[in-house]
Formats: sequence, structure tokens, C-alpha cells
Amino acid sequence: MSALNTDLYQLTMAAGYFAAGKSDELATFEITVRRMPDHRNFLIAAGLQQAVEYLYNLKFRPEEVRYLETLPQFANAPRHFFEFLLQMRFTGDLSAVPEGTAIFPNEPLAIVRAPLFEAQIVETYLLTTFAFQTLIASKAARCVLAARGRPVVEFGSRRAHGPEAGILAGRAAYLAGCSGTSNAEAGMRFGIPVFGTAAHSWTMAFASEEESFRALQQLLGDSTVFLVDTYDTIEGTRIAARLGRPMWGVRLDSGDLVELSRKVRRILDDAGLSDAKIFVTNDLNEQKVAEMLDAGAPIDAFGIGTQLATSFDAPALSAVYKMVELSRGGGVHYTAKFSDEKKTLPGAKQIYRFADHDMVTLADECGCDFAGAEPLLRPVIHKGELVEPLPTLLQSRATAAAAIAALPAGLRSLEDAPPYRVDVSARLIELAQNVRNNLQPVRS
Repeated sequence: MSALNTDLYQLTMAAGYFAAGKSDELATFEITVRRMPDHRNFLIAAGLQQAVEYLYNLKFRPEEVRYLETLPQFANAPRHFFEFLLQMRFTGDLSAVPEGTAIFPNEPLAIVRAPLFEAQIVETYLLTTFAFQTLIASKAARCVLAARGRPVVEFGSRRAHGPEAGILAGRAAYLAGCSGTSNAEAGMRFGIPVFGTAAHSWTMAFASEEESFRALQQLLGDSTVFLVDTYDTIEGTRIAARLGRPMWGVRLDSGDLVELSRKVRRILDDAGLSDAKIFVTNDLNEQKVAEMLDAGAPIDAFGIGTQLATSFDAPALSAVYKMVELSRGGGVHYTAKFSDEKKTLPGAKQIYRFADHDMVTLADECGCDFAGAEPLLRPVIHKGELVEPLPTLLQSRATAAAAIAALPAGLRSLEDAPPYRVDVSARLIELAQNVRNNLQPVRS
């Protein structure tokens, strides 16, 4: 995995740390989300698996170092900086909340503690993998809640922001409760169930709609889903009904899905195909799904593409990677930002989850002071080595399902709810104030 997959300023800062003799100072950074995206009441943490794989495989190849040597920004970098890059590996620690955990703004998803040089370089990759998958998992959770127990399949690869984004969107969506994905590589790589039969082009490639349906049925058998709206949805359904079994069901991809689903259900039932399912697509999102079900539409499953794989209504997450501690000269220097709207809290942290609220504390605060609460941040990597095997995707999926079910009903609603209560411990507040006071000049 290329260590060049980072922002240039991470590398120029690393060179500067190296030249200043600071590269071995031990830094602690944390990844948090500053604010909740619009129309979100909770987030589902995702991306840890890819973060671990990245840290485990982090290295510079000789050709990458030679490229850096050509850049004017490194004209004054010490020669041994480039030699050091060739030997660099991640030797630090990573703590994180388990994938599938429900989280809220200003709670650390992950904490990196490593030599300053290493901790700086990994910022860009860690931010993007945690932020993107958390964003998609959180959107998927809303879609699954809206479907009220009906399957939701992630269908967005063709509209995702790049091929790898499509694969990881499938993973994040499955983690958060989707039944599967249309992306075949995501299925192979992560063991996710894959779904899909044929597009409108299949129907148009044959002399008649019936001929195309027969050919599909011969190929797929019991897995056949007839896409019935290429020409006329009702007539397409009648053709599918005449052909009968084997079939899983039909797919509707255009028009008034509520009214069409009722007519299609009647045609299938009258043909003795009451077990045939109605699967709908067509630029769906959680609101449209809920509205169709509220209208009593006899729909059995949903395919959600663009709106899910891009988190269309909230396509970015305000995740940040900020230094909170720096060990040097045998002591710990606590760091924080105090600028308006971008304040951070100093010190490595822990999150304790009570039945009705969370408490963000300093990592070294005694757990006995928070009896009955669950500590959420757990060690993942220690001194460059995995502490224990990561949960499987199925286990993380179960974690997400339990976490969502445990949320207050208001947070599981598609409507905006009052923010979940997240408190800050008295010791952490005191430390932040002390750091701020030490930064202010003494006035006479």
C-alpha cells in the first residue's frame, strides 16, 4: 500500500520534524467528527479494518522516494531523511471503537499514538477511510430502518465516487444492515451476499420482451428477477406471470411505484404467484422508502444506489485528525485548538457509555468512577502489532444491529431528533482550561 497516498503537507511536515530532531517525539492524535451531518441523529463507526491493513502495510517504495527527491519542497531536506523513508514502518499504537458502534460528535472514533513522524504521515489515509465508511454506514442504517424489516440492497457502484469507493460503500452498507450489494468484488473480498439479474439493455437485446424473459429464466432459474418496465410495466408483468416459475420476483424501476406495485401484486396473485416478490429501485432514499410503505405499497425489497453509495444528501463528514498530546523531554505536553468553531480537547481520551448518555473522559481516569458504563475505545495495535484478531464483518454487522436497536426511539426516527447527550468529565474540562490559560500571555 503506497505511503504516497497522503497530502503533500504531511510529508513536508515529516521532513521538517526530521530536520528539527523531533521525529521521535511521541505524539497522540485522535479522529473525531465535529458535527453531525444534516438529517442524521447518530453515526455508525466503520473503516477500522482498512485502517489496520494500511498501517500494517505502510512503507515507501524506492521509486516513490526518488519521486519525492525531485520535488522542490524537499530541496533542503536532509539526505538521510530519504534514507529513513525507505526503512519506515508503523511502530505505534491504535485504539478505536469497534466497527458498528454508534457514535456522536466530538467522540474519538480512533486514537493514534506513535512517533510524530509516523503519526503525521498517516493522517490523510486514516481520515478518508474512517470518514467515508462511517458516512455510508450511517446512511445505510437509516435506509434499513425506513424499510421496516424488508431487505435493502446497496446498488450504487456505478454512481460511487470511484471504483474503490463503490467496493467500500458495499462493505459499509452491509455492516450497517443492508442485505447485500450489487458489487461483485465487494462480495468476493468481504464475503457479502451479491444481488442482480439484468438491465434494460438485456430486454432490448432480444426481438421481444418475452424472448428476453425466457432466456433470463433459463439462465437464472429460481433467482430470476424480471425487470418489467422496459416498455410497459403492466404488460411486462403479465408476460412474467404467464411464464411463471421458476422466478424470485419482478423489479420495478420507474413510474408511480406505489400504484404500480399494487397492480403488479394483483397480476402475480391472480396467476398463482403469491410468493413472487416485488423489488423496487429508481433513485430511492430512506424518505421515499418510508413514504411508499406508509402508503401501503406491497413492496418486498428495495435497491438503493446513488443516494446510498454517495450519501447524497450529506456527502461529506466533518472528521478531523488533531494532536492532543506530545511526549518530549520525559514529560507530556498537552495540545488543543481554541479557535472559534474548531475547538478541541487535550489529552488521550476514553468514552464511557451509560444507558442514556455518554461521558468523554481522559484515558487515565479510573474506570471505577464510571460504574455501570461501557468503555468504547479499545486497543487495536500496540507497538505496530495487532493486539488480537479483528472481528469479522458479520460480527461487526451484529454489533451495528445491536447498537442501533439500543438507541432511543427518537434517534432511530428519520426525523431530526434532539442531540444525544454527551458529557465531558470534570478532569477533562479542567485540563482544557489549564492548557488554555498556559497559552494566554500574562498581563500586568
